[in-house]
Amino acid sequence: MQEFVKISGDDKVAVALKPLPAGSVLDVDGIKIRLQEEIPQGHKFALCRIGEGETVVKYGFPIGVATEEIVPGTWIHTHNLRTGLGDIGSYRYHPGQAGELQQKEADFFQGYRRSDGRAAVRNEIWIIPTVGCVNNIASAIEKRCQDCVQGTVEAIAAFPHPYGCSQMGEDQENTRRILADLVNHPNAGGVLVLGLGCENSNIDVLKGYIGTYDENRVKFLACQESEDELEDGVGLVRELAAYVGQFQRERIPAQELIVGLKCGGSDGLSGITANPVVGKFSDLLVARGGTTILTEVPEMFGAETLLMDRCADEALFDQAVSMINEYKRFFQSHGLAIYENPSPGNKKGGISTLEDKSLGCIQKSGFAPIKGVLSYGERVEKRGLNLLAAPGNDLVASTALAAAGAHMVLFTTGRGTPFASPVPTVKISSNTALYERKGNWIDFNCGSMTEGKRPEELGEALYRYVLETASGRKVKSEEAGFHDMAIFRQGVTL
Repeated sequence: MQEFVKISGDDKVAVALKPLPAGSVLDVDGIKIRLQEEIPQGHKFALCRIGEGETVVKYGFPIGVATEEIVPGTWIHTHNLRTGLGDIGSYRYHPGQAGELQQKEADFFQGYRRSDGRAAVRNEIWIIPTVGCVNNIASAIEKRCQDCVQGTVEAIAAFPHPYGCSQMGEDQENTRRILADLVNHPNAGGVLVLGLGCENSNIDVLKGYIGTYDENRVKFLACQESEDELEDGVGLVRELAAYVGQFQRERIPAQELIVGLKCGGSDGLSGITANPVVGKFSDLLVARGGTTILTEVPEMFGAETLLMDRCADEALFDQAVSMINEYKRFFQSHGLAIYENPSPGNKKGGISTLEDKSLGCIQKSGFAPIKGVLSYGERVEKRGLNLLAAPGNDLVASTALAAAGAHMVLFTTGRGTPFASPVPTVKISSNTALYERKGNWIDFNCGSMTEGKRPEELGEALYRYVLETASGRKVKSEEAGFHDMAIFRQGVTL
């Protein structure tokens, strides 16, 4: 097993791929480095003398500033490294930084073709509450109708949430946009929209956001207008099941796939193993005409210029700049530090600063040019790599990816998590120990990169795994029966 990795030739640090004891002598590019202390797996150690106030370089870019003099072989972490980031930034466009992807031959998966022509990877019935007041009714209907899961009806899932009323301004708009996006998602062969009747985002209001809909596919029930809302809801779901059961899987081009890219509970190996492998996958799908979506804007801070310079044109660059700076202003408007990141779990795994985290995070985007920049709740329209404005929170960001049109989400992690989203959520481990310990959570292991597997090899394997998942293979959270969703809240609740 490889002991450490120096990611870029310009790096001033290397990363331990396994725990390295103090006193170990390592050969790094022909130079002998004696470790001054034990280096935990995923953590950094210095390859040269770094003076107080000097930048520390990893991934070929600065990840912070040394707070004391550091000698070769020293553990570098939060005790001797701080962020070097400022606040609102001004940026200049330097085009031509995206990779030129060689077009790949057409590929296919076995999916569902909806009546409006869109592709889907699941054939489920979703129960969408317009307001939190009817959450328990939605869950009760879901439970009562599980006998309808047969044939090609693959699941019946309710999506409880606490919103839809007592919200103001953009929060109310966010709720309406996300709920409408889920109603319109192709993975839902049928949808029951369950309202109360007196809420701000009631059924009549929400219909304006949903737009044109197929009455066979979308049913509505206002509980205040029903003598027995549970019986009426069950009856409507059974009607939907008869309709949804008519769909059959068929051969669909892979270029119609839309895949969300997300990471959470990262460790020091995430930016070295799992995230670059997802980047390889992204390039493989985009090279076949498919679409990927990268989100969690606060975890682009410190690496944003690398993404901005991959924008296909200057208009997209301007949108990316606005997305980044508007997010920073959002932090400032609440009196919060922009760089209050990484999390305790990230730090324990070896991530020291936001630059460190962000440079690892954007590895998921591969090298393709950026073809679209989406606002929160906006649905993807342009094929290729897109950026989506959403927070780093796992459930909120993954829901936003589904709402944007992602058929599934690839979620890399070094710590592990059992959560799901409205669409199949593939958990990808950065280290083998997590994969072996949490086999009930993790679907795909990238830890084998530390044991000699090449990223290109794993990227191709992950691409094939995605096609299998799109063709009906259940991921671990689906096997557990999990479906989660969360909506971004920004302001006052009345």
